[in-house]
Amino acid sequence: MQVAEALPEFAEAFPFESFNAMQREALPALLESDENVVASAPTASGKTALAELAICRALREDGTALFIAPMRALTNEKEGEWERFEDLGYSVYVVTGERDLNPRRARRADILVMTPEKADSATRKHESRRYDFVTDVDCCVIDEVHLLDSDRRGSVLEVTVSRLRRLCDPRIVALSATMPNIEDVADWLDAGPETTFAFGEEYRPVDLHADVKTYSHGENTFADKYRRLYRALDLAEPHIREDGQALVFVASRQDTVQAAKKARDELVERDVPMGARGDYDFHTETQRLENNTLRQSALDGVGFHHAGLSKNDRDLIEGWFKSGEIQLLFSTSTLAWGVNLPARCVVIRDTKYHDPLEGEVDMSPLDVLQMLGRAGRPGYDDVGYGWVICDRSEADRYRRLLREGKEIESRLAEDLDAHLNAEVAMGTIESLKDVMDWLETTFYYVRARSKPAEYGFETLRERVRATLDSLVDRGFVEVNEDLSVGTTPLGVLASKFYLRLSTAARFHDLAIRESIDEAAVLETVARASEFDSVSARQSERDAIDAALGGRGSDLDAGERKVLAILRGAMTGTTPSELSGDAWVIRQNALRLLAALQSFCDRFADPRTTNLVSRIAGRVEYGVSDDAVGLTAITGVGPGRASKLAGEGITSPGDVRAAGVEGLVEAGLTESVAERVVDNAASLPALSIDWGAFPEEIARGENEIREVTIESTAGGANAAVRVSVNGIEMTESETFLGSTTVPVGVFGGDVEKLTYTVEVVFPDLPLGSVVESRSVRVT
Repeated sequence: MQVAEALPEFAEAFPFESFNAMQREALPALLESDENVVASAPTASGKTALAELAICRALREDGTALFIAPMRALTNEKEGEWERFEDLGYSVYVVTGERDLNPRRARRADILVMTPEKADSATRKHESRRYDFVTDVDCCVIDEVHLLDSDRRGSVLEVTVSRLRRLCDPRIVALSATMPNIEDVADWLDAGPETTFAFGEEYRPVDLHADVKTYSHGENTFADKYRRLYRALDLAEPHIREDGQALVFVASRQDTVQAAKKARDELVERDVPMGARGDYDFHTETQRLENNTLRQSALDGVGFHHAGLSKNDRDLIEGWFKSGEIQLLFSTSTLAWGVNLPARCVVIRDTKYHDPLEGEVDMSPLDVLQMLGRAGRPGYDDVGYGWVICDRSEADRYRRLLREGKEIESRLAEDLDAHLNAEVAMGTIESLKDVMDWLETTFYYVRARSKPAEYGFETLRERVRATLDSLVDRGFVEVNEDLSVGTTPLGVLASKFYLRLSTAARFHDLAIRESIDEAAVLETVARASEFDSVSARQSERDAIDAALGGRGSDLDAGERKVLAILRGAMTGTTPSELSGDAWVIRQNALRLLAALQSFCDRFADPRTTNLVSRIAGRVEYGVSDDAVGLTAITGVGPGRASKLAGEGITSPGDVRAAGVEGLVEAGLTESVAERVVDNAASLPALSIDWGAFPEEIARGENEIREVTIESTAGGANAAVRVSVNGIEMTESETFLGSTTVPVGVFGGDVEKLTYTVEVVFPDLPLGSVVESRSVRVT
């Protein structure tokens, strides 16, 4: 069937002229029915067109489509691919955590693209003006719905789809690689038999020969990588010699680089001909690559691909692989879920990888199947070859996976308390009945009904009720006398910041302490449950001990590693032995510090909140305590902050006082200095006017005087505290602006009264402003 025949108004949106057999079979359900659709099909069989058919149906009826992609890299790719829809007058808008949201554009978009995590965030905030667009979705396309079985991310997808259906009940179109229990997913999404499609291997454009190759591991993991690499090259070499291509998946970005370097040398040793070596025009083309190591590798027909490369380099490598200049490509698993980049031979070199937060973990079975699905080039090969290289002890497990596939399970039970708390915090659950109604909207419930023994279906409701009771006992949820269910400030904060509930409880306990210092803040973050699986390798422990000295002696090894990375981040001196995991741990710590700041804002005092803000600033920028206040100024990063602080300029007020000339003398260029001074004007510049404050007072007399605190530049939330001889008299929070505080001057039984006004900015990493006046008692 021709695209122009089925969808004449959208013919230009498709990159082909006619639908294949699989697409033709699903087309009536997608275009002529209002029912939900679930379709599973082999990788590279054309599922993307099914998503686009569903989107076209929504657009034809003036509706809004939401496309949920499995990872952030794919949302950006869809934005580029779907310029075809933009050319037809439709708006495509990608909503991700790495971009500033434009609510107006989101509301006007015809096609929204999000990850499960961002869709979860948006639906949690659906009542806000900023995210209200999410309830206007008419059709939701879930790409790679088998992500349901993914650790942590699976439960996020599950509850998000269930929530979206309760909020606005869009049509659901769920697409997946082949899965044995598609009927469970269809049951969950209310897709009937006539709109549920399980396309088998016969729809795969190229037959797949998949098998397992084993190796015997030694004591040295580094040497094991090379044993597996040589095994991978043994498998790829025959295909490369026949002008075919091989795609080798490895565990990490760094592994792609190192494997490509070693493979280049090994292919030369084996005298394997690579067409790119003698191609002068291609050698000229490689100068367009920004990564020097990649450029040298590509010259010999070997490439590497990972999410850390620039878009320019990724696009060039993908294009050259498709056209054959790159014959051997090393990649992380990201590529398996993204670009349609098939190869005659696919080899999974690494079945385990190091996760900074989890330690060494097995690659997901879903990832394994997704990678192998890239084997075979439609139009070029009759068969594709896929291989898993693993230790002999694991061979049977992988052979069984290749033979039987992987049933999709629910992961909701692993985080049931956090997700149930989130629903209560949002107000979508308001009674005990709502709890059970919510349960029945989940894939967890459907899967438990399908496999009652494994999931304990008979006691499922009791377990969910016990989870609710636990939330009540821990202070996250309240159940009132009329059995209505409501949230608490603790429950709201835990939901807002996506915290594990044990971490939220730990943050609450810290915030209600009488006094908190830097050490307590850092150790509390290091103990967070989000870091539970962090492990310290033996080779890292000396560096950790040296970085911490005697600090954190009561923490376990993983917690000490986190603490060492945080303390290193605060001074820009993270030990090189910890650098591999430092970025991920630091980014997670910044999220946790932002949450802790809000906990302190709610349960502690402004000085504690300011302390956490300053610590977060130091962890983010790696500057000293006297320089961190400068990072509040737009355009001042760690280098400039440290340079200015070294010249005695440590606050926005100092910047304004120094002026452009002073900043130039401190080492900034004139144009930068001008911008910094201008930006400093948006931050508070305090003036404390003591008025007619007396210098002395007679014993037994008393007077009421007024002190005015004013910002002569930008405004900010501030806490003003007045004390006398160290004893607090008043404390108030206000937005400065300007505020006047009454101060009582009492002639007591002392010779001198010292009045102190302290102004703290809880939301900014600025130091406190403190001024004092003394009054003699005569």
